[in-house]
Amino acid sequence: MSKWNLPAKGGHMEAQDGIYYQNMTTKMLEARLKKNDVLLIPVGSTENHGPSAPYGEDTYLDTRLCELVAEKTGCTVAQPIWYGSHPYHHLGQKGTIMIPEKILADYLAYVMAGFWNTGFRKMIIVNGHGQDYVIPLAIHTFGKKWQVPGIVLYTHFWNCAGEQMFTKDKGGPYDMPFVHADEVEQSWCLELFPEFIHMEDAIKVDKAPLLPPGHINTSAEDGAGPIKWYNAFGSCGMECICQPEGVIGDARMADGKKAEAGIVKTLDYLEKLVNDILEKYPAGELPPIDKMTQRSREDIEAVIKGPTEPGGRHIYTLEY
Repeated sequence: MSKWNLPAKGGHMEAQDGIYYQNMTTKMLEARLKKNDVLLIPVGSTENHGPSAPYGEDTYLDTRLCELVAEKTGCTVAQPIWYGSHPYHHLGQKGTIMIPEKILADYLAYVMAGFWNTGFRKMIIVNGHGQDYVIPLAIHTFGKKWQVPGIVLYTHFWNCAGEQMFTKDKGGPYDMPFVHADEVEQSWCLELFPEFIHMEDAIKVDKAPLLPPGHINTSAEDGAGPIKWYNAFGSCGMECICQPEGVIGDARMADGKKAEAGIVKTLDYLEKLVNDILEKYPAGELPPIDKMTQRSREDIEAVIKGPTEPGGRHIYTLEY
């Protein structure tokens, strides 16, 4: 029996129940930061997932995972980033809202700066959408621009599930390799937000590879090839040409029970990550200034105090 109460139930985004930052008052926030200053930032996307799943699927996958972890650990969740970056082959797909990489990276860096200034100096970005080439850029943009002590980590949650993302021949629960809006992804949706999924409308759409197998890895990163799928151009056909339906694979084969072990493994890891950060650096404590920045100690100590404390300053006095 899992401790995670799956299938998950939502509704937290519009509830003042201690999960989401945007739903808190200043008094509630002050109390939270004294106990737990870890923030989960869900970074999702809005894209076509076919006739049986919502456009916000990638975002809801993030938020439902984050909500469950926050309930267990007492950390806080930021309201999600709804619009993300997309690889070339998504270009032009109807219903998919694409944000240029540099714009998204800068946007995320400034989101981090704002939360750091507020008191959340330990941030975990949670993402399952194909934008791995953007989020590390955002993190290092934040680090280079402000050079303040803190912790910012990125978890691509599919990777947390490990072999539970693989096909049966590789020790996993699935019949077909993970691509997009297919057996794998829709199984996770059925376990995390079943109320949004319409299995009666599920369809199958074939892949459109443009290279022989053995080179390009799958979305599950199961070792099918040494080149990650997002490190390639010309390896597959464009979705708006080859899969305008929004599905690549067979969503009809989805079953929430196939996803349960992978979701539990992911949640267990995220819970451990939050708890390990707080064990090493309890609320209000940060990695050593002299190991993280060469800015003057006076400046850093002032921004750590924050903009409303005596002798404190806001982070934008360093850089904007």
